[in-house]
Amino acid sequence: MMIDTDAVVIGAGPVGLFQVFQLGLLGIKAELIDVLPEAGGQCVALYPDKPIYDIPGVPVCTGRELAQQLLLQARPFMPADQGQATPRNLHLRQLVSELQAHPGGGFELQTDKGLHLRCRAVFVAAGAGAFVPKTLSLPGLDQCGNVHHHLDTPDLVPPPWAGQHLVVSGGGEEALSTIVALADHTDAHSKPARLSLLHRRDQFQAEADLVARVQALMASGQLDMVVGMPSGADVDQGRLTGLQVLGADSQTRTVPLDHLLIRQGMSPKLGPLTQWGLALDRKQVAVSPASFESSTPGIYAVGDINSYPGKKRLLLCGFHEATLAAHHAALALHPDSPQHLLYTTTSPLLHQRLGLA
Repeated sequence: MMIDTDAVVIGAGPVGLFQVFQLGLLGIKAELIDVLPEAGGQCVALYPDKPIYDIPGVPVCTGRELAQQLLLQARPFMPADQGQATPRNLHLRQLVSELQAHPGGGFELQTDKGLHLRCRAVFVAAGAGAFVPKTLSLPGLDQCGNVHHHLDTPDLVPPPWAGQHLVVSGGGEEALSTIVALADHTDAHSKPARLSLLHRRDQFQAEADLVARVQALMASGQLDMVVGMPSGADVDQGRLTGLQVLGADSQTRTVPLDHLLIRQGMSPKLGPLTQWGLALDRKQVAVSPASFESSTPGIYAVGDINSYPGKKRLLLCGFHEATLAAHHAALALHPDSPQHLLYTTTSPLLHQRLGLA
């Protein structure tokens, strides 16, 4: 099925969410795509609970709080079906694999999950690139259906590891936070029956309070600790049944498991973007500072993914870029329509679009 829309925004981080809002104010419908399982970009994926102090008018908020507020702000332009939490125009766990010009004008996009879109303008708000989970380099692991990289599984209730042996791999804040969240889960039917933490050593890279909580779980017998380097995988009919772990004593032992949750951080990758014919400057999309349009007319880049003279990689700058890019696109999409600068305080048209009228 082909989705026809005015614009496609690639990246559902703070700048991408604000881009949808700005486009909506100008009457431009947008579809939003992100490779992560939830909106918020690196603010949610990398530091959801750390404070941010440089958002205008907001003295302090966490990355997750910022994403939630931006989603709330964009709600008039990101409607959800009745009974559904995810907006209809938000497509998660999708990587844009192809982007090409349409013979009749505009662009066609395809994701790695087979989603097809046709639009007249594209806004790349991919931050430092598509954030993909770091994984274990073991043959056959990627094809196993019981190997996971994200804690949140909103489409699966209870989670797949409920009542089974779950091994969490990692020794940083992401892995330890996952352990604590799993151990503290109030729904007994959603918790794993057995929980293990796999790390190359028994020292962790996380805040002292978090390390202390994990150590307390080990001391109470709620968490098993497996120290060593994974060296092999036991796979049977598409499922991982155990990991071969090389210990500090140079001995290899098998760790049986039902599910493996790899929480070793994320890494940004430009991926297919490098094949779209856009002029790049040190792995960033070169844009005009007046319009934030790339070397390909109709394709814009906003936020950390772009490059221009005087560029500052700050959220505030990304919001500014999204605003100017939206106005430039509105003029390009509707050249015969008058482009009056309207204000949300007084404009009846904007009030109508925001659902206030």
